[in-house]
Amino acid sequence: MPSYALVTGASSGLGLALAEALARRGRNLLLVARYRDELEPVALEFTQRFGVDVLFRACDLSEPLRLTGFLLELEESEQHIDLLVNCAALSSQGHFLAQDWLREQDLIELNVLALARLCHAVGNSMAVRGGGQILNVASVAAFQPGPWMSSYAASKAYVLHLSEGLREELRQSGVAVCVLCPGPLRTQGTLPRKLRGSRLPLTPEEVALCAVLALERNRALIIPGWRARWLARASRLAPRWLVRKAAAAVNRAYTRP
Repeated sequence: MPSYALVTGASSGLGLALAEALARRGRNLLLVARYRDELEPVALEFTQRFGVDVLFRACDLSEPLRLTGFLLELEESEQHIDLLVNCAALSSQGHFLAQDWLREQDLIELNVLALARLCHAVGNSMAVRGGGQILNVASVAAFQPGPWMSSYAASKAYVLHLSEGLREELRQSGVAVCVLCPGPLRTQGTLPRKLRGSRLPLTPEEVALCAVLALERNRALIIPGWRARWLARASRLAPRWLVRKAAAAVNRAYTRP
């Protein structure tokens, strides 16, 4: 039975970069994202460039019924998932009360519930087989409250704590759980104006390379870049009131275009 790395959010950004980094290392891929027309050319390109088997499935993971259908298909298929990369996520910026609630609900469905369901379903299959790896993508925002991006930061805190808890729970079953906490990413047209001259943001390719190398070493917590590591550490050492106030000031400034 062939083995695959299942990568969500694989059509663009960090998810695409992680999928490419894995393909470069000879991993067969099962790519998942919302739109087929974005996934199909990626699958064709990776198959041609790296000589790996690349499958894809268009699925909006924020919709519970579609996620359920995808999990049933996965259970009935012959693909053996030995690596799950949960990268699909939504973000929101601005005053919480000013956000459209349906968008906030989609964020929670995708960032929290879909990730947890995938960990539960695929993790169970891995445990039965006696091994596998799960890489969940959180953020340095997970280490602190996130005023002006409160739902996003809270969802990434969930991912961080779930991942660290599962790492201990699943250790005896042979399933290794790692969590990736990148800082801001330097992707085309997405950086706020005040971050465009900063050295903090890394490219998705830089983060992906760091992640796959750390994954090979089975690192529990992966924070690419010394500046991001410093931010994560500082938020744990400073008083909570100070962290909260500082995060509010920074986020309010940096989430503006």
